[in-house]
Amino acid sequence: MTFLEVRNFGKSFTSHQLGSTRQAVENINFDLDKGQFIGIIGKSGSGKSTILKSIYRTYLPDEGSIYFDSKRFGFIDLFKASERQMIYLRKHEIGYVSQFLNVMPRTTARHLVEQALMEMGAVKETAAIRAEQALTHFDLDPQLWDTFPNTFSGGEKLRLNIAIATVKEPRLLLLDEPTASLDQQSKVKVREVIEKLKASGTTLIGIFHDIEFMENLCDKVFDMKNKSCELVHGG
Repeated sequence: MTFLEVRNFGKSFTSHQLGSTRQAVENINFDLDKGQFIGIIGKSGSGKSTILKSIYRTYLPDEGSIYFDSKRFGFIDLFKASERQMIYLRKHEIGYVSQFLNVMPRTTARHLVEQALMEMGAVKETAAIRAEQALTHFDLDPQLWDTFPNTFSGGEKLRLNIAIATVKEPRLLLLDEPTASLDQQSKVKVREVIEKLKASGTTLIGIFHDIEFMENLCDKVFDMKNKSCELVHGG
């Protein structure tokens, strides 16, 4: 059964200062079954991130529809979902990882991960244990666990961001260049978590410039250049 269906999606941006409108993406079509992983490839500026942000509804789309098989709301068109519905979906069903960390500046790294787990129903004691496991997995120095992330390096912020999103084991996980500023060892840690989530049934959409990272990980690849979606053998 189809888990996510993108149909005739298009998005443009208007610059009121310049008095012009630019078409970012148009005529995007692909679908995913539960537990599949699609990688989106294309040159910078081709609209890859626009697709992910529109699924997450950070951007409001102009054309088409994106249907998502929500556990709570059924097969829902995310473009027409209410703000209340989207807040619920972001909190409980759809995760998003970008290159940047956007969190409350006066909240510790440990508390951010614990909070993510408790949002999914974990009791405090369980959340504390699993948070430490996640922070350890992503090689965040224990001395940083009880400090504020606004003092972290770019790589440390990114690893924390991935930890926060993945501990929730979302039904759909959107990955926007999650390994952009990571060293090889950290990339391996990210891949291990992605493989584990995929095996447990999480559906994923990812953007990676590192083609080697995607090898044997994706079931499908969507090419922004020719707007084609192809099955990947061995994904």
